[in-house]
Amino acid sequence: MTDDRYIASIDQGTTGTRFVVLNKEGAEVTSAYEEHKQICPKPGWVEHDPMEIWEKTKRVIKRAIEKKNLDPKKIDAIGVANQRETTLIWDFRTGMPLCNAIVWQCTRTRDICQKLIDRELGGMIKDRTGLLINTYFSGPKIKWILDNIPKAKEKVQRGEAIFGNIDTWIIWKLTGGTRGGTHVTDYTNASRTMLMNLKTLDWDDEILEELNIPQEMMPSIRPSSDRSIYGYTKREGPLGAKIPICGDLGDQQAALFGQACYHAGEVKNTYGTGNFMLVNTGSKPFSSKSGLLTTVAYGLEEGKVTYALEGAIAITGAAIQWLRDNLGLIKNASDTEKIAASVPDSGGIYFVPAFSGLFSPYWDMDARGTIVGITRFVRKEHLVRATLESICYRTKDVADAMIADSGIRLTSLKVDGGASKNNFLMQLQADILGIPCIRPSFEETTALGSAYCAGLATGFWENLKDLRDICKTYRKFEPIWSEAKREKEYAGWNKAVECSRRWGKRSYI
Repeated sequence: MTDDRYIASIDQGTTGTRFVVLNKEGAEVTSAYEEHKQICPKPGWVEHDPMEIWEKTKRVIKRAIEKKNLDPKKIDAIGVANQRETTLIWDFRTGMPLCNAIVWQCTRTRDICQKLIDRELGGMIKDRTGLLINTYFSGPKIKWILDNIPKAKEKVQRGEAIFGNIDTWIIWKLTGGTRGGTHVTDYTNASRTMLMNLKTLDWDDEILEELNIPQEMMPSIRPSSDRSIYGYTKREGPLGAKIPICGDLGDQQAALFGQACYHAGEVKNTYGTGNFMLVNTGSKPFSSKSGLLTTVAYGLEEGKVTYALEGAIAITGAAIQWLRDNLGLIKNASDTEKIAASVPDSGGIYFVPAFSGLFSPYWDMDARGTIVGITRFVRKEHLVRATLESICYRTKDVADAMIADSGIRLTSLKVDGGASKNNFLMQLQADILGIPCIRPSFEETTALGSAYCAGLATGFWENLKDLRDICKTYRKFEPIWSEAKREKEYAGWNKAVECSRRWGKRSYI
């Protein structure tokens, strides 16, 4: 293989789509990114337009290639990383979605989840899937579509419609769509549906039946790095060449893989629309007793996977977007670094951005966004700082749960994602956790992880050691707070969380 071959990654996230081309050293050759609309038709509802996502995917592919006048035929393989749990059903004959995609943050399935809880199915579902019954996951979203969108139910009953998370949708479109597109997902994405059995690594018939979901509409489940190849891009498509697609991971697992966390006990935290901390737990699923999720970290061969424990936080970077788009307090997310640093503290306020309830470790569907401690002294700078602090405190919530589950004290945290570029935020995170935060030289580790999986499948990279050798540390943030300060500030945060949880239950303080 010559040195002028490349690997590409499509990183389809909650707020936008990125296409990245990498060389054998894991360095970026070219890339392009575009945001898509966030559709919020009702309080707690979040949707995406699947056709807009597809159009943006095509555009970023073309822009990145044109930027460097790159020959697509030199791309050895493509990997896909995607926002997980976001749910879509489409007509495979026409290629048209039957409704907007229901985003992972959406809480419209609360009643469906509560009925499952009331039927005492939580234990069985957690034992088989590693997940808790929650609005977060795809299974209840599929049921909501089938119960509330008549044409979707009719087409599914006639065998004319199929389900997929966004990875499945993108791969299906790239491999031909209505003309023979591959209907496939991987172990990591399947493990986020609340429908895959972690032990059999296949769809669970009993859970599908409980939710009235026909197995025929489900994609086939394949390894995250698939030497058999999911399918090939079409020459008439946006790449203009026949290229194998053979890497697929949910975005958080892709970041874990891109951070080279290949040994049990290695931890990463991604700072994106939400925060997601994963710890590699090895070849056996580890059941959490502290509000974490058991999930598949990655699978490199048929029928064999590595597992992880995950702490999921729904709203972190999305809270910064809220400051920008809803309140108009900032013009750009990057402004928060300078603004937050302009005040010595948050002026006594705490902001709990529980816009979609609270995920790990609380799993409280009723919690709501709360700002407490406001006085006339408080200015926008304090709210901006409190927003960044909330990201760090929620991460500590999850880190403490991981320590409780594993008994292992964390000695450092690998960080990535868009917000990890914020030096103030990363220093604050080190201070609140009391351990160093390590940022890699290439921060888009989600794209890196799916590219790694695609490259392993084709032999572009030979093994995991090759990938470890590529990873380089760019900066290490050491904690400077005293233990007394850390405990005092976190105690205030816990009081604010309690307010958030009580408010949602309408039990006023």
